[in-house]
Amino acid sequence: MNERLLEVRQRRGELLRTISTQRELLTESAASWRYPLSVLDKGWAVARYMRSHPLPVAAVVALVVIRRHSLAGAVKWGLVVWRGYRYLDAIKSVPTVRRTIFNGYK
Repeated sequence: MNERLLEVRQRRGELLRTISTQRELLTESAASWRYPLSVLDKGWAVARYMRSHPLPVAAVVALVVIRRHSLAGAVKWGLVVWRGYRYLDAIKSVPTVRRTIFNGYK
């Protein structure tokens, strides 16, 4: 029984060393995928945001359609609208500011 236990412990040690080596190899091979996967994650985040906020997307599309001859101007205007939207979205989540801006001063 004692010999069997010794064999099992030795086998366990060998397996743990093999696992450790495999983890190191996997970490090294996955490092080259870190940047491409982060770009993909950001793309998915943009797609999810656009899907959950259709109004800003429709506004940008409308700007491009209306001002198609001046795409640079439409991009600048869209960026201004986007920043304004994000600013107002951030402000409305602050309770004291929400009360003063959206309900008037009391």
